[in-house]
Amino acid sequence: MNKHSPAEQIIVNYIDHDPLRCVVTTTVVKPIGLHAARYSIQTTSQASMADSDTRKDENNNPEFENEIAPAPAAFKSDVWKHFGFAVSKNAKGEKVVDRQWTMCKHCHIKVRYNMGNTSNMRSHLTTHHPEKFADSLTKKVVSGQKTLKEAFSTTMPHSSARAQEITRYIAEYIACDLRPFSAVDGKGFKRLVAKLEPKYQMPSRAHFSQTVFPALYRETKERVMWNLKQSECIAITTDGWTSRATHSYITITAHGLTNEWEMQSYVLQTRQLSESHTGVNIAEFLKSAVKEWGLDKIGTRIAVVTDNASNMRVAVKEAELSPHIRCFAHTLNLASQAGLKVNAVSRLLGRVRRVASFFHRSSTATAVLTTKQKLLNLPVHKLIIDVVTRWNSSLDMVERYLEQQQAVPAALLSDELRHKSREIDTLDTSDIANAEDLVKILLPIKKATTVLCDESQPTISLISPLKQMIQDSMATDNHDSNAIAQMKAAILKDLTDRYQGEDEKFMQESSALDPRFRTLQHLGSGEREDVFERIKFKASQMQQQDQDVLPRSPHAADLDDSSASFVPPLKKHALEDLLGSSFSSNQVTGGIQAEIDSYCKETLVSLSACPLKWWRENAGRYPILSSLAKTYLCIPATSVPSERVFSTAGDIVNAQRSLLLPCNVDLLIFLKKNLNIS
Repeated sequence: MNKHSPAEQIIVNYIDHDPLRCVVTTTVVKPIGLHAARYSIQTTSQASMADSDTRKDENNNPEFENEIAPAPAAFKSDVWKHFGFAVSKNAKGEKVVDRQWTMCKHCHIKVRYNMGNTSNMRSHLTTHHPEKFADSLTKKVVSGQKTLKEAFSTTMPHSSARAQEITRYIAEYIACDLRPFSAVDGKGFKRLVAKLEPKYQMPSRAHFSQTVFPALYRETKERVMWNLKQSECIAITTDGWTSRATHSYITITAHGLTNEWEMQSYVLQTRQLSESHTGVNIAEFLKSAVKEWGLDKIGTRIAVVTDNASNMRVAVKEAELSPHIRCFAHTLNLASQAGLKVNAVSRLLGRVRRVASFFHRSSTATAVLTTKQKLLNLPVHKLIIDVVTRWNSSLDMVERYLEQQQAVPAALLSDELRHKSREIDTLDTSDIANAEDLVKILLPIKKATTVLCDESQPTISLISPLKQMIQDSMATDNHDSNAIAQMKAAILKDLTDRYQGEDEKFMQESSALDPRFRTLQHLGSGEREDVFERIKFKASQMQQQDQDVLPRSPHAADLDDSSASFVPPLKKHALEDLLGSSFSSNQVTGGIQAEIDSYCKETLVSLSACPLKWWRENAGRYPILSSLAKTYLCIPATSVPSERVFSTAGDIVNAQRSLLLPCNVDLLIFLKKNLNIS
């Protein structure tokens, strides 16, 4: 007792005189402080409390009874499962609930209760009954009050709006950045997402590939189909390719003009074609695509752009699609290849290729060339080796050699390379002159190919003037060497044989409907008159077709083909029935002629101007010509949009993903090309 201050007291209770059951407990009673929890009585054991419902003080008087009043239902804290209010008796012997004291249901200890503050009770449970308190937290009902730890550690359900939004953004990231499905299993990616949103639980790879991506594909496909239906005319391009996994695919792209004269392009499908690539099989493929995407509209034609392969010509004819436009970029490639195959030119390319290959094989030669480039103040560029199937790579190879023509001989004559380059011959003066002339001939063709690959501007109208320009540039000159003259002749012959007859007429009409080329300066006066006569005839035909199209019921699309096959025509006025064929046709023809006359008198438009913008501003003045112009200008001049898919597919079907299913290849390419994200 002497060890404690007067304010403290050690109480020793002998609960039972039986030595085997005697339990001694000690409680230090301190004065009530502002921050200290006060224990008002001594602690007893569970064994002693089992023998007595009422504990007594030293005078053998009841100090309190063990009856506990439950807390009100409004008290939601988890500690009230273990505590209640102490019940005492007043002077009259009546039971009274003391709201200033709570009693533990496990050890019957009284704890001071400050209204609304459960810290004392929580401290008691944590110190003396941690196992029971932890078990209570585990079994806690969901509707109860959550702790801070629980509030921040609970994962959000997959069905919540926030979780679905994050999942969609992850899917768009995979599609747009060409990531594999397995990206969601990556440890680093999971860690990043968990840091950004701790409550988000990453779905499995199978969930993305089997649920999220198919839903995203269906949503995007519906949007693309709706946009295509709004276009008055549609043109498609198609080409085939083989993946790293030796699967054969055919890609189809669609192109059209909106009501606001904006070019829109979509990759519709990239489907596997396991059968032989015959014209008949490809035709069935085209028919199926046209039907699936709803491109077969009444009174409209579907132009098809392909390469010059014979099976493609057969396929378009069998599919009954028209007009068939042969890719002008492919045509220029064939003509350029014909020029490069001239013996003298081929030998020149072989010598340049041998030099470039020598520097590519030897690291020592590359280092020496770099040193010479720096000494001569030349760009530190590597020499280029051409690819046989790409004529423009041959042009790039020669251009790079001419750029480095001073550094190359200097490197080959150096002490480090002299003994290794005895069989390597540099170009003499005549070879250099031929190489420079070769670049002058092929460079305009390369620029023309680049211009034709623009998908945001009309390109069909460029074919006729560019073809004429290239033909004019191939005229021989007295200063041309024998090799250059033969090269020009080969290119001119191959190019002249292309786009004859109806194909040539179609290209001329396309140019006439482009305000930049409406003067048709590359044609003679007689040819220009013939072009506008054909335009007037086709415009009148289009107007007549618009009048002959039968009106359909608002619900005709919801009916079966048998019930919607016949719709009664509108009743004509008597004069329309008697004289309509004569006077109506004359009015249409006169209106078209007036538009053509006014159109030809328009001020000249710059070659750098956008023809679609011009038509958007002037379509109201030329309602007939503008409708006809849409059917022409929506057609691309090349099949490059389909070919561009090959490079995308190469990034998707790479060595690590060579086993990707064809259906997933189609899905990923479609989303990569058509998914709009801001």
